[in-house]
Amino acid sequence: MELKTYQQKVIDNLEEYLEYVQVHKNVSTAFNQYWEDKIGAYNPLDNSGMQPYKNNIPNAAHVCIKVPTAGGKTFIAVNALHTVFSAYDTSKTKAVIWLVPWSNLLQQTVNALSNPEHPYRQKLNTLFNHKVSIYQKEDLLQGSNFNPTVVKEQLSIFVLSFASLRAKNKDDRKVYQENGQLESFASQYPNRKHLLENVDDTALINVIRSLHPVLVVDESHNAESDLSVDMLKNLNPSFILDLTATPRDNSNIVSLVPAIELKKEHMVKLPVIVYNNHDKTEVINNALHLQRKLEILAKNEALEGGKYIRPIILFQAQPKTNDDNTTFEKLKEQLLGLGIPENQIKIKTANIDELKGIDLMDKMCEVRYIITVNALKEGWDCPFAYILASLADKSSAVDVEQILGRVLRQPYVQKHKSFQLNLSYVLTASAKFNETLQSIVEGLKASGFSGNEHRVADKMTEEEKKTETTNPLESFLFPEQHIKEEEAIDKGRISFNPFAQDDEIKDTSVIAEIETMAEEQNKELEKQIQEQEKQPIDESIFQEMGDKVKRYRVKEVNKEIIENIDFPQFFLKVTASDIFGTDEELLNRESLLKDFKLSDEDIKIDFDKISTDLYKVDLTETVKDNYTPDWVKIEESQIKDPISEYILAKPKEAQISDITHQIMQIIGNMYPIPDQEIKKYVARILKSMNVEQTRDILVRKWSYTDKIKAKIRQLSDSYAETRFLDLIKSKRIIAKNNWKLMKEIVPGNAGSSIGNSLYEKEGIMNNFEEKVIMEIGTSSNIAFWHRNLEKGKGFYINGFKANHYPDFILQTKSGKTILIETKGDHLDGSDSEGKCRLGNEWEKQAGHDFSYFMIFDKKEVDGAYTLDKAKELISEM
Repeated sequence: MELKTYQQKVIDNLEEYLEYVQVHKNVSTAFNQYWEDKIGAYNPLDNSGMQPYKNNIPNAAHVCIKVPTAGGKTFIAVNALHTVFSAYDTSKTKAVIWLVPWSNLLQQTVNALSNPEHPYRQKLNTLFNHKVSIYQKEDLLQGSNFNPTVVKEQLSIFVLSFASLRAKNKDDRKVYQENGQLESFASQYPNRKHLLENVDDTALINVIRSLHPVLVVDESHNAESDLSVDMLKNLNPSFILDLTATPRDNSNIVSLVPAIELKKEHMVKLPVIVYNNHDKTEVINNALHLQRKLEILAKNEALEGGKYIRPIILFQAQPKTNDDNTTFEKLKEQLLGLGIPENQIKIKTANIDELKGIDLMDKMCEVRYIITVNALKEGWDCPFAYILASLADKSSAVDVEQILGRVLRQPYVQKHKSFQLNLSYVLTASAKFNETLQSIVEGLKASGFSGNEHRVADKMTEEEKKTETTNPLESFLFPEQHIKEEEAIDKGRISFNPFAQDDEIKDTSVIAEIETMAEEQNKELEKQIQEQEKQPIDESIFQEMGDKVKRYRVKEVNKEIIENIDFPQFFLKVTASDIFGTDEELLNRESLLKDFKLSDEDIKIDFDKISTDLYKVDLTETVKDNYTPDWVKIEESQIKDPISEYILAKPKEAQISDITHQIMQIIGNMYPIPDQEIKKYVARILKSMNVEQTRDILVRKWSYTDKIKAKIRQLSDSYAETRFLDLIKSKRIIAKNNWKLMKEIVPGNAGSSIGNSLYEKEGIMNNFEEKVIMEIGTSSNIAFWHRNLEKGKGFYINGFKANHYPDFILQTKSGKTILIETKGDHLDGSDSEGKCRLGNEWEKQAGHDFSYFMIFDKKEVDGAYTLDKAKELISEM
């Protein structure tokens, strides 16, 4: 199981933030700068920009990931653990507390992370070298396979509920009591600073505190009370990762996933089709017919090779009435009275759970109707749930907010042939439909969506919406006169026959209307997705963030000019099929490195001149104050890795395996080179080392890893460039128009105001960049200049180098488009040389109207230009 595109983006964002921490050595400063560079500095006057870092839990980095319901939060967290621990010294104990708010979610999480066949556990095994153990509270209290030696050698995940740790009277909790089973941990404490006052050394809470664990807080919006914050502080964490669809105001969001990304990846059934019926009888009738329609479509797809789907209705019954009768029991009687078999109906309320032990996605399961009130509000979902039919009183605003998210998950995470199976449905009969609609909007927001992912049809007339009003005082004084009679279900108006054969069923007018509306709205959303594909990578995120994002428009005088500029990028001709000949796809390094075998390349690396400086995470000790944890610069020789001697005592092959795993953690993602190839290459390097070098690499892992990564980049760049030039020569790579300047940009921090710019404001520049644009961009023959944006926002030259974003785009009044890459005279290494060769090849292939200049101040470099020479040439264009 691999990460979806948007899930990988979340991991990339987390890695990017951790890199900022490395640079700024402070989690708060890093967070503020991270967002400032993306969307601009925070301005409290208009609330634009991201609010500054909130230091919720002292001595811990605390960040949040916002992912809508059905977005795969658990799988993201599994991958995020590897990212987080890769930022630490490998000697850090890999202890994780995975906190969940409800008991059913706890069991789901334990099962998923423990089961060797489950994709989550398989991913953990891959990322952590198959050294993974999952514990519940009982395992920890009993010391079951839980001791200092075991914990040091593996990733240990403790899955716990909020309730098991959150209590006012700590003395009554076993977690806080003396525990002889954990005596071995107490003797290992390096100091006693972590110990809670008046709590025994052997208590589980003190053992956990000694490990300075990483916390994963699932559904973290449930952990905002003072009691919950105290609970988190008591765990003495080094890092906290919040996962939620609805972050609170004090969350430090480092990544957020827009709803449309889930739809693109077929994770959710959107849009939601909302249909307000005339009365409760119609809700039941139309829900039954809609379920049947969807099931017929699903059966037909299955016959054609599609996946098995059995659409389910969630009937939301009215809460208890004045006489304390439960309306869900009445509803079940009414459904049985229509001839529906009892084994197809289940009740799930706070006190009745007929779903326990049932696998709703099993082909042998017959359940098609689930009756609930609000018991399914969180921690439960079934992708087969398609229809939410609310049976609240006609005069009530239907409160569907709590359970709307239960019908949003898409079966099998794939697009189904019948568009009706890619959407979800809400049927109501509410005289206060505007309020009901607001509840639906809030329900979408509670699931992490924008609230605009629904389409509405209201069939109740204004006359039908008129409801009897009661004087509150009279109702209080004479309640017996104001007891409402529950709206009766008219079985005579329900045309549903549960035993009718599929070929005997015809669509009702309402089902046809819902279907037409669904088709129109589905097409509209699909079109929106297609349009979004043309936008910068982060544009959907910026749209989600709304007014927080600082945007700058193209100047009026330049609007017409940019419409006529199309920027070429490289495309690779690929064979579509014997019948259709060739096709073209945007060139990427993956295609150039397809046959690259790193494991077979040379391992000649000069390790003699290794820097002794190292940056590592130290979130267990504070340096500057009592609130902000720091990443501390230290000498590698000072690191005391307790595992080193243990590894060196092993046979050579075992040493290579263990050290390779440590190096792989530091190397991180070098896509598109497969991890397995890198692993083999690292193992070859280690195999060639003597005992002294092996000992040294354990002490100075980061410095050795930097050298190894540089060598891998050099080898892959060389291979990719050779392959690129071969494909250019054989005419299989062509330049083709593929990119246009945007009407608005989000530069993050704005730079100095220099005349003749394309946009109202341009991105920030360094001193040499400002000098270049002052001397060239304001020349009389230049129509405009633009500070090209990076990281998916601007134009890039694709090819054998990782995407090359030139610093500037200029347009001459004669219609020539010029790309400029600036380099300080101290920057003339192999990376610059490679970019220069790529840029010059792009100019050659792009045609007469495009030019590329790499500009140094005074230094003369082959293929590049000094500032004076570039200024002279460009002035003549």
